[in-house]
Amino acid sequence: MKTIIEPFRIKVIEPVKFTSAKERESILRAAHFNLFQVAATDVIIDLLTDSGTAAMSCEQWASMLLGDESYAGARSWFRLQNVLRELTGMPHILPTHQGRASERILFTLMGGAGKVIANNSHFDTTRANIENTGAIAIDLAIDEAYEPDNPYPFKGNLDIKKLQALIKEVGAEQIPLCMVTVTNNNVGGQPVSMANLKEVKRVCGEHNIPLFLDACRFAENAYFIKRREREYADLSVREIAKLMFDLADGATISAKKDGLVNIGGLLLLRNNDLAKNANNLLILTEGFTTYGGLAGRDLEAMAQGFVEVLDEHYLRYRLRSVEYLAEHLLKSGIPIVQPVGGHAVYIDAKVFCSHIPVSQFPGQALVCALYRTAGIRATELGSLVFGKKTSKLSKQNKNSPPVMELVRLAIPRRVYTQSHMDYVAEALQEIYNDRKKLKGLEIIEEPETLRHFTAKFKEID
Repeated sequence: MKTIIEPFRIKVIEPVKFTSAKERESILRAAHFNLFQVAATDVIIDLLTDSGTAAMSCEQWASMLLGDESYAGARSWFRLQNVLRELTGMPHILPTHQGRASERILFTLMGGAGKVIANNSHFDTTRANIENTGAIAIDLAIDEAYEPDNPYPFKGNLDIKKLQALIKEVGAEQIPLCMVTVTNNNVGGQPVSMANLKEVKRVCGEHNIPLFLDACRFAENAYFIKRREREYADLSVREIAKLMFDLADGATISAKKDGLVNIGGLLLLRNNDLAKNANNLLILTEGFTTYGGLAGRDLEAMAQGFVEVLDEHYLRYRLRSVEYLAEHLLKSGIPIVQPVGGHAVYIDAKVFCSHIPVSQFPGQALVCALYRTAGIRATELGSLVFGKKTSKLSKQNKNSPPVMELVRLAIPRRVYTQSHMDYVAEALQEIYNDRKKLKGLEIIEEPETLRHFTAKFKEID
C-alpha cells in the first residue's frame, strides 16, 4: 500500500477551540507578537515544539498506575534503569526533570572559564547552559547544513576538518568534551551519519576528548541511518541506536522528544568519577538519584516510551508524516529545508519573506502570519533565537545574524492526523500567495538571555 497509516487507534480526544480572525488579532497584539505568550487554548494547531507534546500510549498510561512513589530505590526507577542500560550500555543513568537539567549538571562539572565545547550545532538551552559556566560553545556543522536546497542526506554531520582545526587552535586540554546533536535541530532536524559519528569518535580518541551525544531524537536519527546508509539497512533501529551509544562516553537526553513523555530527562555517563560528582549535584538540585525530580509514574512512562519509540512501524509513520507536509508545501512553491528532517518542516523565511530585511525578523513575521491566518503556532529559528549572543562571553556578535532564517513547524508525536497537516499546508499556501503584505518587527523589550521566550515586539508599518 502507498498510504502509510497511523500505527495506532485513537481512544481519547481533546476538543479544539476555534477562534475567529478578529479574536486572533487581539490575542496576538496582547502577546506583543510573541507566540510563546499565547495561551494554548487559543491555538488551533500547535507546532511550537515537539518537546513534551506527545500523546502517550495506553501502555504508558497503564504503567503510570504502577508507579512506585518511594523516595529512594523505587521499583519504577529500576525498571527505567534496566531499559536504558539495555539500550545504551551506559552504566550510570541519572534521571532529571528535563533535558536542560541534564545539561546544567554536565556543564557545571565539565565547563568553566576558558573551556571550549564543540558541537555540530548547539541548540538554545545547550548553548546557554555552557556559556553560563563561562565556557564557549562552538558550532562545527558541515557547510552543506547551511544550504537549504542541498539534498545531501546527512546535513547534520559535524565537520571533521573544523574539529581538527579547533583542537589545533585552542589545544585539546581546553576542550573538556565534544558533543554531537542527533538529529541536528538547528539546521532542519537533519540526521548525523554513523560514518560521521565514527570519525568524530576517532578524532576525539586521538586527543583524549570525551564524546557526548545530545540524544533527544536518537531514534529518528537511527531510522535515518537505516534508510540512508546502505551498510546498516539490514540492522534493526534498536541495533543501530546501540551502535550510536557505543561510540559515546555519555549523553544528555530530553525524554520529552523520543522518550514519548510529557516531562523527564536523562544524563548518561560511563566515567565513574564524573558520575559520582554528577550524582552529588543531582541530589542537591533535582532530587535523590533514583527519582531526579520526577514522580514514580513519570519514570514508568519514560521506561515504556523508550521501548515504544524504537518500533519501526511507528518511526516509518513518524517520518512519513513530516514528509507528507513537506511535499505539499513544495508543490505550492514554498521554500523549505531539504531533505526534510525527522521531527519538523523548516521553512526558509529569508526566501519566503524576501521583502523583509533580516534586521526585522522575517521568520517571526511569518510566525505571526500563521497565527493570524489559521490559529497555527510555530517558532522562529533565525535572527531572534540565534542572532544574539546568549552571554557576554560568546564570540558571536550581538548584531550578527545567523546564516539561515528558518521557521520550524515541529510536529508533536502521535497527536495530529493527515487532515491537520492539510490544513497547515493550505494556510501556508494562502500566506505565500499574499506574502508581500507581511510586515517586519522590531523588539521593544527583551531579556539578556534566551530572549525568544519573553521578548516583546511591535510591527513596523
